[in-house]
Parts: sequence; structure tokens; C-alpha cells
Amino acid sequence: MRYLTLLLFLGLHISSITAQSSTYAISFDNAVHHEAHISATFNEIVEDTLSLRMSRTSPGRYALHEFAKNVYNLKAFDSKGDALPISKNNPYEWLVPKHDGTVKITYTLYANRADGTYSQIDETHAHLNIPATFMYAPSLSTRKITVDFKTRDDLNWKIATQLPLIKNNTYSAPNLQYFMDSPTELSNHKLREFNVDGQTIKLALHDPCTEEEASTYFEKVKKVVLAEKEVFGELPTFDYGSYTFIACYVPNASGDGMEHRNSTILTSTRTLSNGGMDRNIGTVSHEFFHSWNVERIRPKSLEPFNFEEANMSGELWFAEGFTSYYTNLILCRAGLITPEKYVEGLTGTFNYVWNSPARQFFNPIEMSYQAPFVDAATSVDPVNRENTFISYYSYGSVLGLALDLQLRNEGLNLDDFMKLVWSTYGKTEKPYTIENLNELLNTYAGKTFGNNFFNSFVYKSEMPQYNELFKTVGISMSQNAEIAYFGAAVSITDDLNGKIGSNTKIGSPAYLAGLDKDDIITSINGKSFPNGIQFNTFINEGFKPEDTLSITFLRDGMERKTEVILTSEPNYAINLVEKNDKAPSKKVLKARQAWLKVE
Repeated sequence: MRYLTLLLFLGLHISSITAQSSTYAISFDNAVHHEAHISATFNEIVEDTLSLRMSRTSPGRYALHEFAKNVYNLKAFDSKGDALPISKNNPYEWLVPKHDGTVKITYTLYANRADGTYSQIDETHAHLNIPATFMYAPSLSTRKITVDFKTRDDLNWKIATQLPLIKNNTYSAPNLQYFMDSPTELSNHKLREFNVDGQTIKLALHDPCTEEEASTYFEKVKKVVLAEKEVFGELPTFDYGSYTFIACYVPNASGDGMEHRNSTILTSTRTLSNGGMDRNIGTVSHEFFHSWNVERIRPKSLEPFNFEEANMSGELWFAEGFTSYYTNLILCRAGLITPEKYVEGLTGTFNYVWNSPARQFFNPIEMSYQAPFVDAATSVDPVNRENTFISYYSYGSVLGLALDLQLRNEGLNLDDFMKLVWSTYGKTEKPYTIENLNELLNTYAGKTFGNNFFNSFVYKSEMPQYNELFKTVGISMSQNAEIAYFGAAVSITDDLNGKIGSNTKIGSPAYLAGLDKDDIITSINGKSFPNGIQFNTFINEGFKPEDTLSITFLRDGMERKTEVILTSEPNYAINLVEKNDKAPSKKVLKARQAWLKVE
């Protein structure tokens, strides 16, 4: 986000908070029942009726989340303490008339989900996503904000936030945009930090680990930070000289990661001693990369962030997808995973995108437009995402991979292109458009190269020649034509029937046979399923491509029959050529080493 008053704010002494500010206080006496008590004061109000709202979405999210549903016991008072009337104009707005220029409110918040979108309050922590926690006055959005976090000293809570400290437990924000972008964790967390080029990188780690485990994990975090700095050539200039990883690895959390301007939220049910030491670091890599790509290299479509409506952007294939491409690549370059593990890890994402029928409906830009429907969004009506949607994270990731390898064939590379994007749009904080990215690639790699990439793979949904690109860095793609493919996700039930758990994929054998989600397969070729075997194993071991299966199934309680003609498994295996007992040439090995930054 861009904060137009931020430089002015930084030039002021922290004691110069004026009367024209919004002040909040939050306490947690009833944390055991997931409640917070919140008060706020809004003064020097010029409008006759003050509008107060809860946000409907959150920075880094694109769907609606309707945080107002967890607010109750709202009361309003004027400067003398007299009660004021409150009316509702819509589900997420409250109107307070008849004030005397000051409105003081109190309310109760219920919060019990710890991730990057919501808040959770219990006796282990107060995990606060600001839009999910604090009511705000839209007409006062440019005013400074102060907030007093009343910690539970009996629980040894400390405060981790990107908000600058005023004194004691009171923090400030220059305006509403920055405040809403500043998640805060109150807990008995461990703190680690190190200095990079005059800036401080912090890890606030809420995890029941030992001090030694915390230090071991922080060494991994440091390696990620330094490897990503190499991509762009420098760290961003963090607004208050520091960046904070707020990591909450506890069983009562929900897995997530959410980027913010000078911090990130990292949540997982995996503690460091329960698999998190290795498995949580990928989120660190992804979210810190966002401090360049999306926080400062910012799509114009997300400026300014709208707290009242869903936020749609056609650039998410780049903002989220290219960040996803670098996520594991950085882990490889940092020595946290092996080149073999990195390359084999490409397989799932590649096959998901390559084999998806959704590309016939939407290109990467249009997939990005779907974010308000899929980004932690919820609905009760069935959808056909299996056939119509490819995650912009995954789609953009495989495009980033292709662009990097294509550029390397030209003696260029994606790192240097990202540096150019950074210097042009990120460091200057000038929001970009898709057309800007196209023009910048033309500048970097030539007009023919840039236009070909965008016209083929961004404005259209064609796929690059991955087989040829992989050969340049000693990677093999292979299919096994002997493995049979059915084309449905089938689980074996307790009564040895097979239930189709999702929409069958367009063009697959099951789809062409008319099978659909929730169909119950009762027999194949007149026989029931054997006990103790998974469906895919049953198909792979018992049948071959081009075999015809006579299927009996139940739909809505009625028995039906159909025939499925099996085909060959469409997925590819992706490996280093050495796994197939082939030695890469010196030229190919050199290209791989330059790409992965390994010897």
C-alpha cells in the first residue's frame, strides 16, 4: 500500500499526537471465552451523524469476510458520557447522530480463528488482524490513530507489531490504511533479530519450542532474507527501520501466511518440534518476497485498498504467482532444500496447470479476477472450480518458471527483470498495470520477446514449451503410457463402494462416461472393490489404458450403468536427468548452477 502521509509522520516527534486523532484501547479480561473489550474515541467530528464501520475485507485478501458479524454490545456516548442513539444503515455500518463533536464507543468482539485474516483471543494469545478487530470511522481515515493494548501480565504477554511504539503499550499509526495493515500478536513469544544494512529483521515466535529450537529456526529465516535480498539487490526501506515476522505456530492456529508492508503473519498448527522446523519455512519465503512484490511493487488495481468492497486485480498471476515461483527456488538457493527436492517439487503444480481444462475458459488475467470468489471465500452452492479455475498462485508460478528459463536462453534472467520492475515501480512506489509489465519486459528482453510472452501466455492461455526449456537445465519430463487413468477422485466407503468426491474433469474418461460428483460406484465389471485398497491403486494394478470398464453406480438412490474407456495417465514426472542415469553436459550443468545458485 501507499501511505501518502507517512513521510510527514516520520518527520514528526512521536509526542506530537494532536487532538485530531482516533484513539483505541483493547483489553482481554474474558479471553478464556474469546472476547475482547474495545473502546474508541473520535473527536472534532464535523458531520452531524458519524458513520462507523467494520471492514468487509482485509489487506492481502480479495474476498469479503464481513467482520461485523463478531461485534456486539455496542454503546456510544458523547464527551459528557451521555448515551447516544445508534442506528444501522446496513449490516456493517452503524450511524451515531446527536453527538457534541465527540463520539466514544465501547463494544465486545468475539474472535476465535488465528490466521492471516481473522483474530483469535484466548489464554494463549491475542492474535489480532486489525480489520477483524477494530471499528473505524471512514470520514476520519486520514487522521492519526493510537491504540493501547492492555496486555495480560498474568500470562506474560508481550506485543509484536509493525506499529511504532509511543510509550508503554501504546502504539500509533499515521492513518487508517497503515493501521489496518498492521497485524498485532500479544503472547509470551520469543524474540530474535538481526541487522541487515542498517535495518532490523525480527522474528516474534509464538511456539512452545525451546530457545535452542527458536535460534535454529531463526537461522533459516536469516538465510531466506539474504537470498531474497540478492534477487532484488537490496532490501526495501522499511518505514520504521524494521521488519517483523509474526509467527504463531500453535495447535489452536490455522495454517496461513499474510503479507503486510513491514511485517507478515505466519500461522500453522505445526510447532517447530512437530514438523514445523522444515515445513513452515516455505511460508516465510513466500511472505517476505511480498515485501517487494505486492507491497511496494503494487498493482494499480489494488490502490487504494478498499475496506468496503471486494478487491479485484488482474495482476495476481504476477503478484502472487511469481512470488510463488520464487518461494521454493529461494529455499534451494539458501541451501534449505536440495536441487533434487526443488525440481521434483515442481511436479504437482506443473501437472495441475498443464492438465487443467480451465485454460479453455480463462487466461491468467481472468483467473486473477476470480480471487474474490476463491480467496478464503465461502459459499454454500456447489461450483465447478475443478474445470473452470486454476489458482493464480500456481498459474503464475509455472509462467514465472517458463519466463526465467526462456530469458536464460537469451543470456538474461528473471532476477534481473525483477530488479528492473523493482527500480521502476517498487522503489518508487508507482503502481503498475499489466501493460506496464509488458512494456518493461519489452525494454528488458526486446519487443519481440516481450510481446510474444504476453500475447501467448498472459493475454491468451497457451502453454510454453516446457520440455525444451527443461532440457536447457538438465531436467527431464516423462509420462508412463502404461498407467491407466480413470479421471475421478474416488474414495472407498466402509461398505466397499466408491464415492466420487469432486467434479469429474472435462475430457477425462469418467467425465465422458457421464459420471459426476457424489455418484456411488457399486461395481466394476460386475465385481465390488476389494477390501483395503485405494481406488487409484485398484485401477493401476488391475487395468491398462484402453480397457473398457462396465460401471454400475447409484445417483440419487437410483441404480445406473455406464462404460468408462481408460486412457493413459496424463501427468508428468519431473526430475533431474541424473535420476535417469544421464549426466548433464558441462554447458547444461553451468546453466543449472546459474539458475539455482548452487555448485
